Amino acid sequence: MKPEILAVTTTLLTILILASSGIVAIASLAAARYWFVQLKAAKFGMEKAVHEVDGARHESETARIHGCIDRTRRRQSEAVFDVLRDAVIVVDAHGEILHANAASDGLLSVPPEEAAGKVMTDIINDHQLASTITAARNGLPSEGRLCEQEMPFNGQTVSYEVHLQSVGGQEEPMQAVVVVLRDLSHEREVARLKSDFVSKASHELRTPLSSISAYIEMLVDGDAEDEDARQEFYKVISTETDRLRRLIDNLLNISRIEAGLMHIDREQVHIGELIERAVSSMTHQAKEKDLDIHTQLAKVDLSVTGDSDMLYQVIVNLLSNAIKYTPQGGRITVAADADHLTRSLHLSVSDTGLGIGPDETDKVFDKFYRIENYRRIANGTGLGLNLCRHIVETLHNGQIGLDSTLGMGSRFWFTIPMAQRSGRAAA
Repeated sequence: MKPEILAVTTTLLTILILASSGIVAIASLAAARYWFVQLKAAKFGMEKAVHEVDGARHESETARIHGCIDRTRRRQSEAVFDVLRDAVIVVDAHGEILHANAASDGLLSVPPEEAAGKVMTDIINDHQLASTITAARNGLPSEGRLCEQEMPFNGQTVSYEVHLQSVGGQEEPMQAVVVVLRDLSHEREVARLKSDFVSKASHELRTPLSSISAYIEMLVDGDAEDEDARQEFYKVISTETDRLRRLIDNLLNISRIEAGLMHIDREQVHIGELIERAVSSMTHQAKEKDLDIHTQLAKVDLSVTGDSDMLYQVIVNLLSNAIKYTPQGGRITVAADADHLTRSLHLSVSDTGLGIGPDETDKVFDKFYRIENYRRIANGTGLGLNLCRHIVETLHNGQIGLDSTLGMGSRFWFTIPMAQRSGRAAA
């Protein structure tokens, strides 16, 4: 028991004892004074004790809060690291790993979440990288260091841009080294694809431009001796101009879709009506090759929610492709049906053409891809089918594909979700 409390208790007991002896009157004044003094002292002592307890409690609570903040900040930092595409490894001054993010998986012999606390040289797969980090720990300048290294990753050799940055150093001891590794293969592949695209696009643009320029030059030089010759020249110029316009339109549309900038007007579209329009527009081209175009439309609701102009373009592109590569006197069939179980519409364009080999069926939808044996049959840019894929899959959440057998013909098809209905009204 604290002295202050003991004194108060003793005083109270004294008063009780004196009162029971009948001498309260004599002792009351002195006892009251003594009790008052002791009570004040006890009160002061108790307030001091409470203050000390409150102070200790405050310090403990503050420490707890700071600990929570530190843990929260660490979790936040680790969460940020884990969403990065670049690999991040933090190594302390003793060579132990403090943190490794998810992107570093494959660079370590253990999963990233198990790397903390382990010696760096024991779990980093690439010895050159481990040596680079060790050298950085021993003498890394405050502004960091940048280098490029090749190292194994999931069974392949990958080029990395390695950036090392110290934490601490100079006026304070080195605390850690932050290692950021950027996979350069993706950037180099993107650069290669851009270069390939520019090269192919330039070639496709130059071809009609060269033809237009040549025929205009012949007209200017007077090589067209009569009206029939001039009309033939004009026809070629017009055809090549249309080809150039379609090429530019396709390039722009594909670029907009890939960039997420293409706006489409969604409405209820009756696919049967689009098929009839497309077949009607391509009838003249089909008759020039004596081709029969047949339609097989299921007697069910063939409505979808989408962009009418875009879907029309897909059907026209597939029909045009079939007409180009189907020999004289062949047959083309356009069919459409609905799968009410999956709520999807199926449309196909089949021909009796040359067919496509299995090694090329997956490539025909690639940008600028053209089957070598087909180049002598008809002109093309290699963009029409790629645009169809973007319209169907990117803009309408569908699928597009090809079934083909060499010498027997091809069947291009796509599926898209049907219009969602609520009661009698289409969504």
